[in-house]
Amino acid sequence: MTLKAKLLKALILGAPASGKGTISSRIVKKYKIEHVSSGDKLRDHIQNQTDLGKEVKKYLNDGKLVPDDLMIKFMTTELKKVDNKPWLLDGFPRTVGQADALWKIQPVDVVLNLVVPFDVIIDRVKNRWVHLPSGRVYNIGFNTPKVAGKDDVTNENLVQRPDDRPEAVMQRLQIYDDITRPVINYYKEKGILKEFEGRTSDEIWPKVVAFLDPLFDKK
Repeated sequence: MTLKAKLLKALILGAPASGKGTISSRIVKKYKIEHVSSGDKLRDHIQNQTDLGKEVKKYLNDGKLVPDDLMIKFMTTELKKVDNKPWLLDGFPRTVGQADALWKIQPVDVVLNLVVPFDVIIDRVKNRWVHLPSGRVYNIGFNTPKVAGKDDVTNENLVQRPDDRPEAVMQRLQIYDDITRPVINYYKEKGILKEFEGRTSDEIWPKVVAFLDPLFDKK
């Protein structure tokens, strides 16, 4: 592994349902780097009812975004836990203020941005059905349930989340675009943004590998 790869600090961006989770998990597995997901970390704090978790939950219950200063303080603490290790940061920063604070604390080497057409995302999500008790997700035409409308394990009914309906998805995508566009431009100006276009994760993944592989010694 090259020196740069050993110290690689990477960040991944992508709209909801763009395949960011899939690509992230493949990167973490292939290159043996730490996955720092702000969403997962926050959920852990909420579940464990830490002081931070209680504070974050108040904002989420009110339908508000977690303030920048709180997120910056939180993520600074989480990144200290993976000091001197390569990592992939997911879900943070979401604003230019957060990006600027992160840059001062821990500059990243590369930002991977997944670019998937909105119409593809909407089509993908509208076919998504969930077994709420377990969180199992099915996609018609990709991971279709054995019995239509039923969970494979329990045979209980599947439901479609209200925010997975096309009109709700389009609204989420527009909000994401409005908020994230300045962050994308921020990293573009830094000269470290790399965009990967495609309609599916399987189409995008080889492009990501072709970009990351040169950072790693094949020996």
